[in-house]
Amino acid sequence: MSMFWKVPAFMALTATVLTACGSSVPEAQADVVRAQARSTAARRPVLFVHGYNSSGSVWTTMITNFKKDGWTDAQLFSWSYDTTRSNTVTADLIRQKVDAILAQTGASKVDIISHSMGGLSSRYYLKNLGGDIKVDAWVSLGGPNHGTNFANACADPSCIEMREGSTFLGSLNSTDETPGNVRYGTWWSPCDEIINPDQSVLLSGATNTQTTCLSHSQLYQNSLVYTQVRDFVSR
Repeated sequence: MSMFWKVPAFMALTATVLTACGSSVPEAQADVVRAQARSTAARRPVLFVHGYNSSGSVWTTMITNFKKDGWTDAQLFSWSYDTTRSNTVTADLIRQKVDAILAQTGASKVDIISHSMGGLSSRYYLKNLGGDIKVDAWVSLGGPNHGTNFANACADPSCIEMREGSTFLGSLNSTDETPGNVRYGTWWSPCDEIINPDQSVLLSGATNTQTTCLSHSQLYQNSLVYTQVRDFVSR
């Protein structure tokens, strides 16, 4: 068992022992220690999935904010992949990545935070590759969940899949847009210049949140969106 899982138990035990022994630590402070221990124990690893023509480096601001709020390097995973390939190929890479994270951390589930096209491959993983039993919360920031006309300007396999009415999206959205017991959350901006129409992001069965007037890239940099996403995955 990793030290990550031992530390919260040790903190809670320490607070209990100090109180029982008549330590000068106030009961209120002991309550805070116990609350922090519970909060730390409840944090799941987070996998960040970037969008088309991008890389894992776009998550720097959000990862920094998660660290400020108590997540550790060992709980935060960003990565880069070839965005020209089909989202089905990327979905299998996500499957492998999640399995490796669970083995490394000892966690039973992860949370996934995606931006733009990253929402499509990660949704495919949830729906078709068994990810629904390994993911607790899934987040889509400006995802082209029902297509975007922006994808008409490129011809990579992944771009074709992002087009409105594509065979890929028809299959992904068929029957149930949010399958399994995963908690689905989307964030969309009325000023998103990449996702057209803007409301393409919304999913039936998800918690859909409209932001203020933010650009496509601001969705993963905005402080309010971060706070909302942090609270969503922390439940």
